[in-house]
Parts: sequence; structure tokens; C-alpha cells
Amino acid sequence: MIPHTPSAPRKPNIIIMYADDLGYGDVGCYGGTGIPTPNIDRLASEGLRLTDGYASAATCTPSRYSLLTGTYPWRNERAAILPGDAPLIIGHDETTLPRLLKQAGYATGVVGKWHLGIGSGETDPSSPKGYAAVNWNTELTGTPNDIGFDSSYIMAATNDRVPCVYLDNRRVDGLDPEDPIEVSYGGENPFPDEPTGRDNPELLKMRYSHGHDCSIVNAVSRIGYMRGGKRALWTDEDMADVFAEKATDFVKAHTRSTSSGQEDQPFFLYYAFHQPHVPRMPNARFAGTTGLGPRGDAIAEMDWCVGNMLDTLDELGLAEDTIVIFSSDNGPVLDDGYEDMAAELTGDHHPAGPLRGGKYSRLDGGTRVPFLLRWSGTVAPGISDALVSQSDFCASFAALAGVDIPVSACVDSENLLDAFLGRTSTGRNILVTEGIQAKTLVRKENWVFLPALDGPRYGANAGYDSGNSHWDQLYDLAADIGQQRNLAQGMPEKVAEMKECLRGIVG
Repeated sequence: MIPHTPSAPRKPNIIIMYADDLGYGDVGCYGGTGIPTPNIDRLASEGLRLTDGYASAATCTPSRYSLLTGTYPWRNERAAILPGDAPLIIGHDETTLPRLLKQAGYATGVVGKWHLGIGSGETDPSSPKGYAAVNWNTELTGTPNDIGFDSSYIMAATNDRVPCVYLDNRRVDGLDPEDPIEVSYGGENPFPDEPTGRDNPELLKMRYSHGHDCSIVNAVSRIGYMRGGKRALWTDEDMADVFAEKATDFVKAHTRSTSSGQEDQPFFLYYAFHQPHVPRMPNARFAGTTGLGPRGDAIAEMDWCVGNMLDTLDELGLAEDTIVIFSSDNGPVLDDGYEDMAAELTGDHHPAGPLRGGKYSRLDGGTRVPFLLRWSGTVAPGISDALVSQSDFCASFAALAGVDIPVSACVDSENLLDAFLGRTSTGRNILVTEGIQAKTLVRKENWVFLPALDGPRYGANAGYDSGNSHWDQLYDLAADIGQQRNLAQGMPEKVAEMKECLRGIVG
């Protein structure tokens, strides 16, 4: 590729690679030793490793909403774990990260897991859910293309939910019009001619452990019921390769020769992995390679995906022109609905590292995640303890691109560009995160406060420490990263300060 010499500095490309259910201790650069992650570790050695970086929530949909809108998820009551037929929860006129970057001239694309809803959600009084069902057999509305993305190749929800098909922009990829798709959530199986995991376990190559006992696709039972669309159904073992090809195709399509002196159009790619979310069905190239079962093998597969993208950037001469971010939507979980031996085989590997809790939890293991940024030639390799959140991408990258954000938009996003670029170790002072179902807590400097909350202290099915307690909890993370010593009883003034801080933000 011939180097260009534009009159003004070229805006960098931006790629966000986003893991699904990956823990702080699952990768080598954060101390993990059980799973080889050489490509993620390469990012850390060539860029900035942030040790105090957070997702906004301990579950996927809320974190993804916050990343793309710069708004805390609890402000949107629909920003909770969505069924596969839920409508889009981001407003068509809402300010989003891709929409901000489009204003700055970026080409924008998304590849991979979506789980922010599909469809308009138009009111339908005849529907038990109150909104119109998605017609998967025609051109779709309420897609990523309606909130700022020029192109999209996604799964609608998660790999354990129907419909088990890929969406190519506004249509189901490969759909046979003579075999229309029907999808249903809740209640009894409306398609008695279709087998389910609950009634036909002999058809399964991976058994469910809890939930996940509805329609069978690729010999794996899912959440929700589906009929039709046979030609369009995905094969789980090929999913990483499908998304990897679509992601690199996007990069290649938006990389042009500059021999004419014309400046490239910068691009933004949101590359959302499905790994290591359940069902963990890695390609045969990775199955059995880690000794930790399908979960470990899925993380190894995801690491390959990271390396494949980095190699593509190298081949195209884009490493110095591209900001690459790697993070996760929430912390880890072992048994999340399938009998894949993740808990039994974990051994000495600690997916959350030194942190307490994991996916679904209010504790730090639910939201404190791997958080890496590389911009070769601009950001010096190193380690930063700046407190940052994925919700800060909107304000920070808008500032980088020279775009103003409307006053009423991205209200929880802070411009931390200097922290992301390693120019300062000063990040946020205050951050609100949440466990499952918008159970909020507040971090201020090194202190974290969890208000008293009734409910089970242990998630029996998924095996997680919820962070619930009948008593207020106060931890000094500088001295107690594992949140083992609750200081609330002996520090009433600090508790009152933190309680008022949380009340002032959340209400």
C-alpha cells in the first residue's frame, strides 16, 4: 500500500473487538495461565493494557447498549437480557457511536453478535407482548443499519437463542422463500412437529443443564422455538470462520490505494465475537486443544480470530492507521446452560482472576474486564490503572474525530481520550455499574459501594456469587481487589457519602 500525505492528519480507523462472557483472568496478559492467548497478549504488549476498565453491566445486552450509546443501561428499562424476537431497543434518532463517526466521514460496520433487538416494535394490541412480531421472511426494519451502521452481518441475538440464522443487512442470509421462518418465545411449543431438547434429548450432541431445552438446531437445543429456514440455519462450529471472513472483508473493502493522492475514508468496525458464550462449539481445529473443554477451546478460537484481524491489518499496511480495542461485555460464567464440563475442567484456571464474582454479579468480577488498546506508532506500550468504562467510547472517539455530541445525548460518556491514548493515568472519578436486572452500585476512586439488596446470594444454576446482601457493602479495591473485607460497618461516614453519590446519579 502506497503511503499517503494528506494535508491534514488522517483520522484513524477504529476496530472494537468485543468478547462475550470473557473474564479478567481468562487471558494471559491479565495473569491467566490456563488458556494460551498469544494474539490477545500481543495486543497488550504492543499497546495499552488498562487494569481498571469496565463494562457497564454484568450481562450482555445492557453493556452493548451502553457501549454504543454512551448511556447507562438502567436509564432504558428495555436494556435487559432480550429474547431473540425483541424489537430494537436503540431509538432510530438516538445518538450512537457509529452515527457520530459517520458524521466525521467514517464508513461503519458491525459483524457478529448483536442482541440489541430487531424490528420496529410497533404496537400490536393483539400480541401478548404488546408489539408486532418480527417477520423474518422479508426486508427487516429496526436493524443496526437504522442506528448508524452502513453495513451489518450479524446474529440477531445470541448463539443459544433462535432464530439460528445470520442477518445480512436487512435480510436473512440464504433464506429459501418456500421455507419461511417462524419464531416464538414463551409458553408451550407452538410447533409440535419440530423436536425439542426437552422431549428429544437423544437428538442432542450437547445436553442442556438448565433452560435451553426448546428447538433443536445443529443437534443443540436453544432458548425459544423456531420452525422453517432450514437452508439458512447456521452451523455453530463454522461461526467463527464466517464472522472472521465478514470482518476482514469489511476492512479490505474500505482500504483503497492512495496512489492518486486521494485520502482513504476511515472506517469503524464493531466486531462482536460470540465466544465464549454458550453453546461453546468451536471449530474442529480448536476442539480439544486447551484441556479445559469447550470453554477453553472457544477462547483459543477467539484468540485466533483476534490474530486473524491483526494479520489482516499488517498485510494491508494499516497497523499504524488503526486503533484496535479488545474488551468483553461482562465477566465469566462456567455453567450457563449446557453440560460442557466447563466447571469440572477449569482446574487451577481462575476465569475472573483475582476478582470476586462473574457474569450476573454486582461484584467486580461481573464488570471489570480485559481492556486493551493498540494504536501502533501513536500509543506507547504500557500499563494504565486509569478508571475507564466502555460507555466512554462515544465521547472519547467523538472528540478524536472532531464531532460535537448533542447536550442530551451520550449523557454518561466521558471524554477520556487522553487516558485511552496513554497520555494520562487519570480516568473517571465515579462510575456506576450494574449486576443483573439493573441492580446498581457505585465506584468512586478506589472505593466501591453496594447498597443492601435482598435476594439469593448465590446463583445456583450458573454458580455465581451475586453480590447480594442484607447489609451494605463497602470495599477498598486498592487494598482488597478480591472484595473479601466488607468495611461498611466500621466506616458509616464513607457509607453515607457513597450512598449519596449513588442516589445523586441513579435517584
